[in-house]
Order: sequence, then C-alpha cells, then structure tokens
Amino acid sequence: MPTNDLKPPGEPPAPADTRPPAAPQTGYRAVFAVREFRYVFAAHLCSLLGVVVSELALTVLVYELTRSPLLSSLTFALGFLPYLFGGTVLAGLADRVPPRRLLVVCDVICAACVALMTVPLTPVAGLLALRCAVAVVAPVFQGTRTATLADILGEGELFVLGRSLLRIVSQSALLAGFAVGGVLLTAVPPRGALGITAGTFLGSALLLRLGTARRPARGAGEREGLRATWGVLRDRRVRALMLMFWVPPMFAVVPEALAAPFADAAGASTAALGLLMCALPVGTVLGELLAGSLLSAAARARIVLPLAATGLLPFLLYAAGPGVGLAAAALVLAGATGAYTLGLDAWFVAAVPEERRGRAMTLMSAGMMTSQGLGMAAAGVAAEFAAVHTVVAGAGILGTGCVALLVREVRTVRTVRNGPEDDGIDRKARRG
Repeated sequence: MPTNDLKPPGEPPAPADTRPPAAPQTGYRAVFAVREFRYVFAAHLCSLLGVVVSELALTVLVYELTRSPLLSSLTFALGFLPYLFGGTVLAGLADRVPPRRLLVVCDVICAACVALMTVPLTPVAGLLALRCAVAVVAPVFQGTRTATLADILGEGELFVLGRSLLRIVSQSALLAGFAVGGVLLTAVPPRGALGITAGTFLGSALLLRLGTARRPARGAGEREGLRATWGVLRDRRVRALMLMFWVPPMFAVVPEALAAPFADAAGASTAALGLLMCALPVGTVLGELLAGSLLSAAARARIVLPLAATGLLPFLLYAAGPGVGLAAAALVLAGATGAYTLGLDAWFVAAVPEERRGRAMTLMSAGMMTSQGLGMAAAGVAAEFAAVHTVVAGAGILGTGCVALLVREVRTVRTVRNGPEDDGIDRKARRG
C-alpha cells in the first residue's frame, strides 16, 4: 500500500485550494499576451509614424523648393499610385521569401529612401522618385505582415482582433501623426524631420528582426508573375470577399477628399475643417473597439453584410446641405459601420489557401489603396460640375447600390455553418 498519501497522526488535512482558476485572457488583452504580436505592434507604430510624418515633411520640403502647390499635392498622390504596381508585380515575394527577412528588408529600403531625401543635393524629381519607391514597397510589407499575423495568432479570434488593433493604430495615426509632424516641423527643418523618420523605419526593422520568429517561405514552389497574382481572384469566393475590401472604401473617402471645399462653402473655420477630417477615423476607431470588445466571433460574422450594406447611407444626410455638426455626425456614424471588417477578415483568411496567403493579402492591400486614390480623384472631378454636398450624397447612393450587389454575391458563394463559432465560410472548401 503506498504511504505517500498518509499524514502523521494528529496532523489536520491540508486545506483544499478554494481559489477559482484564473480566468483566461479574452479580447484585445489576449492578443497583447502573445509576445511576437507585441513586437509586431510596436514595429507597426514606428513605421506608421514614419510614413505619416515623412509625407508631411516631404510635402513641405517640395513646396519650399518649388513654391508649386501642384507639385506639393503630387507628393500625396504618389502615395497611392504606385500601390497597384507594387501590389501586383511584387506580390509573389510575400510567399516566396521568408516573411521576417522580407519585412526587415522592406523597412530598410524605406529607411534608405527617406535618408536620401535628407541629402541637400537631391533634386525635386529625385524626391518624388524616392516617394514612389517607398509606396511601391508598402503593399508588399503590409501584405506580408498580415499573412505573418495569421502565423503568429492563428486564423481565428486572435487574428481578427490583431488585425483590428493594427487598423485602430492606423486610424489613430491619421489623427495624431499629422499633429506630431506639425509640431516637429516647428522645431526642426523638413530634412531634419525626414532624418528622424528614417530612424523610425530602422527601429521597426530592428523590432521585427529581434522579436519575431524565423519562418520558411509559404509557397516557394508557386508560379511567379502577374498571372499567378491575379490567379488568386479566380476563386469566386475569394474574389467576392476581395471586392468587399476594395469597393466600400472607394466611396467612403469622398467626404474626406472634399472636406476643404465643403467647409469653405459652409463658411466654416479651419477648426471645423479639422473636425470634418477627424470624424470618419474617430467613428472607425469607436466601431472597431466596440465590435472587438463586446461582440463574439459569431456576432461579428452576423453583422458583416448588414453593416457593409448600410455603411454609406449616412452620406445621404449631405443631400440637404447640412452644417458642419450634422456632417461630422454622419461621418462618425459611417466610420463606425466599418466594424464589418472584423468579420470579413475572418472570412478572408479562411478562404485563401495558406501557400497563397501573402500574395492575396498584398493584392488586397494594394487594391484598397488604389481604390481610395480613384475615389478621391473621381470626387474631385465630380465636384467640378456639382455642389460638394450633392457629390457626397451621390456617392452614398451609388456606393450603396454597388455594395448591395457585392453583398448579394457574397451571400451566393458563402456557406453558412450552424454552431456558436460560425465564421460564415465553409472551411472544408478553404483549400479548394
């Protein structure tokens, strides 16, 4: 008979441990509990601030050198145009090169380009070319990082919340980055600010190199070239979900693109213009936080299509020529409906085969930026022929119609599973 369970005579039994087991971390806290994600998050913050501040500093520098508003504004446009090239021609790198190596190299390239901008002998044409080079690299970096996030966090709840956190930081950077850049430019000249942002890219590279694990390339045997990249869209399910990422933002940027002429027509102050520019990002951040904190994965899946279908309807308030206050409220509401992307992220990562995930994420990122650039350009053209408030309301009507067609297509190709963890996509078909 074993004796190790026996107690000496007269010794009371040990008291039972009545403490409740520690509750597992949930929500955004669970994402931050993953060590690798903390490094990815910090690197994202560094590189994002670098991008925002460098765009502002470069715009000021080009204007100082040329006194040309056209060339100054062109520096912002060049942040959109090369995305299509980088996101298609170079998309295959996201699957053929080990992800950590590719992320670090992209950051180093951006740091080198920004560092060259600080050289006084660099001509304006060279500055614009370097701006293009940074924009070409950006979609490859973003697509690779998103695909790596699925490796770090898995393809379920943590991935969705991790993506949400990166988007929240991106929207917040639009609010804080230009303010930081403006303050920085009061203390240092534009080339000095560019030198500081080159350091932020190097900081991002160092964080990714030291804080993330080395992983092999996902699809080293995959075909190269544009045909393979666009081949991702041959899958009807992937194509429908990709368009859900591309089309709504194309119309959502219209009020922001026309914020200045709208404020001018309303006789509003510069502060009111700032309010209009901040409204949509603020709504987006609030919507993401509420959906990520309060809703389950199943609930987020259920609201994807209703929110996407109604997300542009607040723009119809512009039809009556509202004041700045009502227009800002409409933008906050429209931004909050962007919470549909949390459920859409889960559907998309489940639909794309792992060996093509980097390529698909890169194409998705490039398409989103390109569609927004096209939306801004179209808004400017339309505002030459119609009142600004009419253009925004028209974007709401046209955009809602286009998204309704996409929602119908997604419902057609989607297989809904029963159960509390339904993500809205038949995972058995994921590798098909």
